[in-house]
Amino acid sequence: MKRLVSGALVLGLAVGVMGSAWPAAPERYELDGAHTNIGFVAKHMLVTNVRGKFNTFSGHITLDPQDVTKSSADVTIQVASIDTDNQRRDDHLRSADFFEAERYPTIRFVSKRVEKKGNDLSLVGDLTIRDVTKEVAIPFELTGPVSNGGRKTIGAEGTLRINRFDYGLKWNRAVETGGLVVGEEIRIELNIQAHTARPAGN
Repeated sequence: MKRLVSGALVLGLAVGVMGSAWPAAPERYELDGAHTNIGFVAKHMLVTNVRGKFNTFSGHITLDPQDVTKSSADVTIQVASIDTDNQRRDDHLRSADFFEAERYPTIRFVSKRVEKKGNDLSLVGDLTIRDVTKEVAIPFELTGPVSNGGRKTIGAEGTLRINRFDYGLKWNRAVETGGLVVGEEIRIELNIQAHTARPAGN
């Protein structure tokens, strides 16, 4: 997620007073499953990209408007919800060759901190896949907040590249001309929408 709040800071400055656009205290935003995409891209046969996503997940972002570096995120993904638009491939990805979904049913990311360099922001935290936990940094960009129906909405985008072998996802076959059927590097693409709680009575 790169440059997380650059747009939000501009919005705050535009009204002249930070507090008039942002609440003083940190606010919790829950992920909107209908408008969030947690996707991935893998190279297949060295020549094409195969795209997939996870359909079931939950999580929240706690946004500190006074000091973005104190913001945080916690997201849990249900592995069995993997979807590459091909049932046979999805079943293989759920098997012990890859995610072993029955034994390791979730993927989880828990942030540790937000790093800020100029206008660029990165969310640093622990990514756990198949009970292997490694620290990753996700450059991100945030838009919003906007108000609708008495609650606030933010959007966030980020991209992360990982080596699947680092997490025990080591199944592969060699192609005749050299190289592997499935590339080692996986690109994770995050397009997030999240909301504060609805006011009482709404």
